[in-house]
Amino acid sequence: MKLASSPKSPSRAIASGAALIGLMLGASSALADDAKELRIFNWGGYTAPDLVAKFEKETGIKVTVDTYDSNETLLAKLSAGSAGYDIAVASADFVPIMIEQGLIQPVDIAALKNYGNLAPEWKDRAWDPGNRYSIVWNWGTTSAMVDTAVYKGPLDSLAVLFDPPAELQGKIGMSGATSEVVSLALVYLGKPQCTAEIEDLKALSALLEKQKPFVKTYDAAGIAERLGAGEVAAAEAWSGAAYQARQQRASLAYVYGKEGVYGWADNVVVPKTAAHVENAKLFIDFLMNPENAAILSNYTGSQNGITGSGAFMTPALASAPEINPPKGETIVFGKVCPPEATKAYERIMTKVRS
Repeated sequence: MKLASSPKSPSRAIASGAALIGLMLGASSALADDAKELRIFNWGGYTAPDLVAKFEKETGIKVTVDTYDSNETLLAKLSAGSAGYDIAVASADFVPIMIEQGLIQPVDIAALKNYGNLAPEWKDRAWDPGNRYSIVWNWGTTSAMVDTAVYKGPLDSLAVLFDPPAELQGKIGMSGATSEVVSLALVYLGKPQCTAEIEDLKALSALLEKQKPFVKTYDAAGIAERLGAGEVAAAEAWSGAAYQARQQRASLAYVYGKEGVYGWADNVVVPKTAAHVENAKLFIDFLMNPENAAILSNYTGSQNGITGSGAFMTPALASAPEINPPKGETIVFGKVCPPEATKAYERIMTKVRS
């Protein structure tokens, strides 16, 4: 490019050249700044501020966190082509959907330097064999949480929730989400997840109709607070919420029933539209450091999949029964159910909640 059109104005030529150089440097700086970004899309209250601050300090990458309230919201955002998110956190049953629809991309997680810290049981899950697309963020179980000051009987069965003793009747809290109520009920009944068999549906409907008079509320929001305040004496609860509730009320106990418990796992994925894939990889590798995984668990009250992280957790959390299922306990992980099953469950729960 010619910097000046006339030899009569050398000062103007110098000024023009300086301006051009300034513009080039400015553009370079803008690109550099842009490369130092990471946008996370996660459930509300599920991203530890201390974890973000540590990552920013170690890498110089600026992190922005946006939140959503359901897997369906996340799926809709990504399906609509929402660009800019580099990291998202999706429940295990939604990961296969996102893979099938081409909404997330493989990032060769097994090649990252901290991959060896991932516990063996999390390296080959059914929803993403070989961790091509995801790693576990936090995982846990769903079961019953019972106030032993109110009910002093045995805690060896989910019957305390679905066929409660007199002390607990009218004091039961259940999730408001159809999938969560049905999933745990099917565990109790010993039926397969996503069953649409007529006899199974009849048994499920009969169970929930029988339980209905004993349920005080169908609402998962604030369940830890309600348990902690004694507003309910037993409730369907995620393990993390159960742990948080017990910090408020020491008489609460988490149930590992003979029927088993329902398992859940939230997973880190990289959207197809990610603008900063290399930064996303850095963050995933960062998460697989035991100390960093513990920062997340200390914040959420839930377990992670990283070997050695327990040494960095608070002693209370590391030893908490809510995140340490007994050896041999049956943990039933769910999946996205076919439409015929989903519609049947909705019909059952609509009747129950009416």
